[in-house]
Amino acid sequence: MNVETFLAHAIQLEREAARRYEELSAALATEGNADLKAFFALMAKYSRLHLADAMARGGFREIPVIAPQDFQWPDGVSPEVADWAGVDALLDAPAALALAMDSERRGHAWYAAVAASTIDPELRALAAEFAEEEADHLRQLQALIAAHVA
Repeated sequence: MNVETFLAHAIQLEREAARRYEELSAALATEGNADLKAFFALMAKYSRLHLADAMARGGFREIPVIAPQDFQWPDGVSPEVADWAGVDALLDAPAALALAMDSERRGHAWYAAVAASTIDPELRALAAEFAEEEADHLRQLQALIAAHVA
């Protein structure tokens, strides 16, 4: 994978993450969970910022247009939407947090795997930076889960 292909994947991954968090925020609003609604809205904002960063970094590059079936995802599906069946009226706070945690773990693992497997120093640094941002999201989710369990 080269930097341009990585950025195309990152753009898609972050776009999907933002949508997922927006869905979770909307679903939790109907359940009366103001703190989780706000948290998921903030995570959607972070994903959109990460998306904008990936797009800006690609601004000086030729970012390939990749057909959905041609993305190089583990198991053939984006890490942020794997096992994502959408949000329904029965989604409660623990289930929403578990969905978010699973998606963030997969996103982090994908970025970290790219960083660990490439010989391109520019790609390694870029993927490691994106992996660290996902690790920060994981830490935030873990803190929120701990607060909800306590």
